Amino acid sequence: MIPFTYALSLVNRFLELYAQRKAAATTQFKGRGARRVRCQTCQMPQQHCFCEQAILQDSDCGFVLLMHNMEVLRPSNTGRFIADLIPDTYAFIWQRTEPCEALLALCQQQQWQPYVVFPAAFSQPERVHYKVELKAGQKPLFIMLDGSWREARKMFHQSPWLDTFPVISINPEQASRYGLRSRPIKGQWATAEVAAQLLAMSGEESNGKQLAQRFSQFTQQTLAGRNC
Repeated sequence: MIPFTYALSLVNRFLELYAQRKAAATTQFKGRGARRVRCQTCQMPQQHCFCEQAILQDSDCGFVLLMHNMEVLRPSNTGRFIADLIPDTYAFIWQRTEPCEALLALCQQQQWQPYVVFPAAFSQPERVHYKVELKAGQKPLFIMLDGSWREARKMFHQSPWLDTFPVISINPEQASRYGLRSRPIKGQWATAEVAAQLLAMSGEESNGKQLAQRFSQFTQQTLAGRNC
């Protein structure tokens, strides 16, 4: 575990990407909750800020947030909570017309075994894995397609440069606990929920539980803020 005071000095790549995307925006984000005064770090309503609980943990897993352009600015995004806990979390914006060269360069590092995270039902069967399989000296690098379900499907099918990587899939037996959705659909989980499952699959049950707890608190705090 990395103390909070020290963790603040480390690079949070999601926050870097968020700052870049916000600076480049020509209009203000107009989604639900856009008018609320928010903490600029955790994006929660100011009175519900929980930055002090963002404590980096020891982990042998890596995560990539390959984000839809609009997802970076959405306060409802949950992928950012992975970066609060897992030191090796990277963030890139997905482009329809060209591959993400920085991501491909990362995947070529010998320490990583990349996996594209996506439901098996929408993937080629020969690519799908249901457990983490690593060679000696390697660690899993989970590539999360971070956006709405419609956006994530588009990203998956319009990114042929990801086709050489295996797909890892989880089999959720219940609907998402993402209480901000009006009609949760079985099999369509929030990004943080999926990441928590992947951590548990990788033998990091404690990290998975902490991420799930942070996600649950985010949901509760957001709902509480809506009622203020």
